[in-house]
Amino acid sequence: MNELARLAGTFFYVGYMRPFSGTWGSAAALPVGYGLHLLGGPYLVAFGAVLAFFIGWWATSVMIEGQEDHDPSEVVLDEVAGQWIAILPVLIGASHAGVDALALWPGWLVAFFGFRFFDILKPGPIGTADARGDALGVMLDDILAGIAAAITVGIAAYVYHGFIA
Repeated sequence: MNELARLAGTFFYVGYMRPFSGTWGSAAALPVGYGLHLLGGPYLVAFGAVLAFFIGWWATSVMIEGQEDHDPSEVVLDEVAGQWIAILPVLIGASHAGVDALALWPGWLVAFFGFRFFDILKPGPIGTADARGDALGVMLDDILAGIAAAITVGIAAYVYHGFIA
């Protein structure tokens, strides 16, 4: 197997952490996403998610070539891309408010747990994407889970700021 594909697909070998490698991948995405945000704001995180998608698509296709398992658990770059999408509303909100993104820590929790919820249960189109059985499906289900989690973050922020706070 191509070692560069393994390095990328496992997000620098985080994917080999057990148990729950997908959760480890999502957790590892958070500090890296925050670092990207500090360097270039939410736009850099969004660009990172797009880049992670395409690199992950390539790495996954290399890693599953000739394998029966179309979605090996050690591939977690899909979780990274999806998790970065899920935290985008938090990062955008922090940028607009002129505060450090960590000050919006409840949004980080909603993004993390929301993403894990959608990624694990795979409702609707998320499950359909996963059922493709190919490298694109591996990546696409997490992109859709990230979008669903980002929408959840937005709804949670609206409810909190509009009705509770």
